[in-house]
Amino acid sequence: MAEGRQFGEVADVYEDARPGYAPEMADTIAAYHGRDPQDVLEIGAGTGKGTAILAALGGRLTCVEPDPRMAALLRSSYPAAHVIVAPFEDAAAGPADVVGCALAWHWLDPARRNRLAFDALRPGGTLAVFGHRYDYADPAHQKAFDRAFSSVDETPFLVRPDDWVHHDVLDSGLWTDVRDIQSSRTVPMKAAEYLRLVRTFGPFRAKPPALQEHLLELLTATLADLGGGTVLNLRGFLVLARRA
Repeated sequence: MAEGRQFGEVADVYEDARPGYAPEMADTIAAYHGRDPQDVLEIGAGTGKGTAILAALGGRLTCVEPDPRMAALLRSSYPAAHVIVAPFEDAAAGPADVVGCALAWHWLDPARRNRLAFDALRPGGTLAVFGHRYDYADPAHQKAFDRAFSSVDETPFLVRPDDWVHHDVLDSGLWTDVRDIQSSRTVPMKAAEYLRLVRTFGPFRAKPPALQEHLLELLTATLADLGGGTVLNLRGFLVLARRA
């Protein structure tokens, strides 16, 4: 999970620009779990976007985050949480009644993530992996932004299927009662808001500074052509599973 530390360079932007999650997601997790958890463990907590959902479940909250800059913001927002600054693979956290992970599952070691999460749970415990994909409400905007991004990088971004987490959890063979709940919601964004959001994307952060600036210039021009903003379509998922 070491690659996740690149977001610490823009921790304040991440906290400000990234959309959160619908509060009712906590109700869905609680209903699936079926009882009040004593301990809740979060993997890759970042600045706390997913923590808001997991904290609403109640119980003692432990958050594992590999980047100290992200962890500092997390602590300021959730002072009651126990924050472990380490990759989840090295944290030896648990046991917990609920293990949650928001938009960080892909950063974990693919060969170990299901087993590590399984071992961090008490028998009967719940795994909740959730997040969203950033798309556009208007197909014309989708094409315009695709052109801008592809013009600075001939290698296309890795686009995983919407149900990849569901299959990853199910195919591990460790879990029972695996469920995949899909959703969508729209989020209007002005040009400045969208440009700040882009600065928090992993593929953007991986580019050299000069190429980052060039891409921001292209996106600024694209947003101007589109009327000064866009509307995101956040395609959400919540994968729930149980340790038998």
